[in-house]
Amino acid sequence: MMHATAGDRVRIHGRTVGAAERLGEVIEVRGTEENPLLVVRYDDGHEVILSPGGDCEVIHPA
Repeated sequence: MMHATAGDRVRIHGRTVGAAERLGEVIEVRGTEENPLLVVRYDDGHEVILSPGGDCEVIHPA
């Protein structure tokens, strides 16, 4: 189970060969613990509501 909190970073791995990774910051966590929805601001400024899957990596600050 993926656990994320506001301030964590996310890395979305490209799903196909040559697809770029996307990096962003979690700015809010919605949903439930079993079905989290992450409000993410990507480094390019675009904001999305993300339902994290197998291609999503949460990076906790050190």
